[in-house]
Amino acid sequence: MSIHADSHHRPLRLPSLGGWLLLTFAFAAIGAYASAQAGAFYMQLDQPAWAPPAWLFGPAWSTLYLLMAIAAWRVQRTAPPDDARPVLVLYVVQLAVNALWTWLFFAWHRGAWAFAEILLLWVLIAATIVAFRRHDKIAALLLVPYIAWVSFATCLCYSIWQRNPAALS
Repeated sequence: MSIHADSHHRPLRLPSLGGWLLLTFAFAAIGAYASAQAGAFYMQLDQPAWAPPAWLFGPAWSTLYLLMAIAAWRVQRTAPPDDARPVLVLYVVQLAVNALWTWLFFAWHRGAWAFAEILLLWVLIAATIVAFRRHDKIAALLLVPYIAWVSFATCLCYSIWQRNPAALS
């Protein structure tokens, strides 16, 4: 049974929304696994005064992952399948790169690699926004908080890496 948003769109296809939520949060879980002990490590690091408290990261990322999954679902339901496939592959690639950052920084303590990788992530998010916008402007807008947060996180990553060369060698 399909629910119609309006006469100008395809059916909402709720199972596909569930699939995007599962896939997106699966990548979130991969990252979360790497950061299971991150709280203690993060508190030991010399941080800039503008660093957010550790408790903020969980709610912030949960919200961002939810918005990301909805954005991917919107592209899937509005774009022709042949057009959507490469765009959604790009989305999944940036999810994987996002998860890798947590491993580089929190599990493996590789500051330089984490910084280089977050720059790549930013470029992939920007490319995803541009690609999503071609099919659904709202989907692209849903990714704006994500790139804003990653822009901030890029500055934070660099600052913490520079302040903690021994801990993030």
